[in-house]
Amino acid sequence: MMFLILGLGNPGKRYQGTRHNIGFAVLEELAARWRVALNHKSFHALWGRGEIEGRSVLLAMPQTYMNLSGQAARELTDYFKLEVSKTIVVHDDLDLPVGSIRLKSRGGDAGHKGLKSIIAHLGSADFHRVRIGVGKPADKRRVEDYVLEKFHPEEAPVIQDVIPRAAEAAQTIILSGMQQAMAKYHAKNISTKKEDC
Repeated sequence: MMFLILGLGNPGKRYQGTRHNIGFAVLEELAARWRVALNHKSFHALWGRGEIEGRSVLLAMPQTYMNLSGQAARELTDYFKLEVSKTIVVHDDLDLPVGSIRLKSRGGDAGHKGLKSIIAHLGSADFHRVRIGVGKPADKRRVEDYVLEKFHPEEAPVIQDVIPRAAEAAQTIILSGMQQAMAKYHAKNISTKKEDC
C-alpha cells in the first residue's frame, strides 16, 4: 500500500522560506533523505515516487497555491487509487509555538485554508497531519501577511532543527504507525519545552 505525503505551501521564489511554506521544506527534506526525485509536474503538483524500508511512498507539493491544495490531493489519490487514511499532510500551524510539532489523525481544518481545500476535495478528513508551529502575530488582523513573511533571523536555528524532526515524524508514521509517532514526538516537544500544551 502506497503512502502519500503532501507538503503544503505556495509555489515560486517569492514564497520560499516563508512560514506558510514550512510544509514544502519538510517535503524537500524527505525527498533528499529518501532519494526521491521530485521530477514530475502533473496533477497540479510537483511529485515523485520512492520507497522507504519496503514501503512505497509518493511525495508531492501542490502547485496551485495553498488555498487550492485539495485539487492536487484529489487528482493524486484518484490516479494512484490511494486511501485517504494513507495520506499525510505536512503544514504550518499558527496555534503552535515556533518549532513545535504536533501530530493528528482526522479532525477539522482549524481555519487552515489548505486543509479546508483538501477536506473538501477528498470528501473526508480522515488523513494524518504533521503540524509545525510557526507562531502567530500579536495582531490577529495581520494573519494573512504574517504567514507570507519569512522567519526572523533569531528563529532560524529553531526552524533548521524542526524541519528534519518533522521529516522523521512523517517517516515514523509510515514505519511504526501514528500512535508510536505521537508518543515519540509529543513527548519530545514536552521535554524540549518547545510546546506548552
